[in-house]
Amino acid sequence: MDDIVCISPIDGREVARRKPATDAAIEAALNAAHAAQIEWAKRPVAERVSAVMDFMDAMLALNQEIVPELALQMGRPVRYGGEFKGFEERVRYMARIAEDSLKPVLPADPKEGFRRFVSREPLGLVLVIAPWNYPYLTAVNTIAPALMAGNAVLLKHASQTLLVGERFQQAMDAAGIPRGLFQNLNLTHEQTSKLLASGAVDHVNFTGSVGGGKAIERAAAGTFTTMGLELGGKDPAYVRADADLPFAIENLVDGAFFNSGQCCCGIERIYVHESRYRDFVEGFTALTRKYVLGNPLDEATTLGPMAQTRFATLIRQQIEEARARGATALIDPKGFAADKEGSPYLAPQVLVDVDHNMSVMVDESFGPVVGIMAVANDADAVTLMNDSPYGLTASIWTADVDEAEAIGRQVQTGTVFMNRCDYLDPALAWTGVKDTGRGAALSPIGFEMLTRPKSFHLRQSTK
Repeated sequence: MDDIVCISPIDGREVARRKPATDAAIEAALNAAHAAQIEWAKRPVAERVSAVMDFMDAMLALNQEIVPELALQMGRPVRYGGEFKGFEERVRYMARIAEDSLKPVLPADPKEGFRRFVSREPLGLVLVIAPWNYPYLTAVNTIAPALMAGNAVLLKHASQTLLVGERFQQAMDAAGIPRGLFQNLNLTHEQTSKLLASGAVDHVNFTGSVGGGKAIERAAAGTFTTMGLELGGKDPAYVRADADLPFAIENLVDGAFFNSGQCCCGIERIYVHESRYRDFVEGFTALTRKYVLGNPLDEATTLGPMAQTRFATLIRQQIEEARARGATALIDPKGFAADKEGSPYLAPQVLVDVDHNMSVMVDESFGPVVGIMAVANDADAVTLMNDSPYGLTASIWTADVDEAEAIGRQVQTGTVFMNRCDYLDPALAWTGVKDTGRGAALSPIGFEMLTRPKSFHLRQSTK
């Protein structure tokens, strides 16, 4: 069986190499997890939450080491300081609502002589299959609440971010999380499929491609394993005539190009009211030209390489296909010295004269390219925003809250933003529609996804 290897996008060096877990190691991990979970579930919620908070503190203490390590693995510039602001926000919020979210549900109509309630029981063993683009944030969305809810967790991290899984294990061990309750496993795709097909896992959370999500469903078919799937996206933004244009430009440029566009809820297409279109495009393009593409370990770099050369190749192909169909590219790659054909270093690109016959406007890009179209009114914008097989987030830029809500109700998406984008609020359910997936993470609803109802109907003796 081939080793699992992480190759740095910076210069092609090998960052980490690990042997896949043996069959015996996987079986031992399952046995340890099941045994640990039984005892863990007996602990009070407050005790479980306290232990997870200790894990969070242990992880935060590693930040200085983790930031350059992330740059080496997947290319995010060190100047942005890692992921732990959002990491801490999410863990703290879920800890704060855990007691209330996990308490028994009482019927609204009490009956004398009966004790009736619905308890929230842990599912058992949760498998988290995490992606490389936000390797800490995406994983903790499930790991922290799953443990608070009384589950055991197995983590299978992406090969591009092999060291992240080990950091999770390091922090769990430092926090004194019971042995076997959380385990990081190095697994191949084939081993992961076999594990799911075995029925040994009670719930799987996967963040990745649509194809990957379908493979997860096929592997678990017939096992009744529950799933949380966050898959592809093509998130739109709509800039209305009454928008604060400088504010919208600043935030949408960041929303399109942060992390080299490799964001689950990054902005991939923008629709602008025709009365503001020219000014928006000029401002957007001018700000985009200010990015500095280069080595992510350099503090001056604001745009690092894509995680793998093949990802950059896809974006280059989308750009060329759009130009061949009549699109105009407003950014000259020659203005970015590090941009090089056949490498993961790719300049940001802004395309106009685009339409939905072009791949770049309908197919997921997951890179530093965005297409901008003019629209005549709200109805046209809604039609175009919904012309997608995906639905994770959509953002509306306007001065009118009521109009934003009215438009948002018509858009087929999991989250509607007004005057912001590319953000995850832990108080709200993180979810998607259509090919973006199923299930939800965070908020009280996230706890519902990681527990099952168990009803108690207790009749007192009349004697």
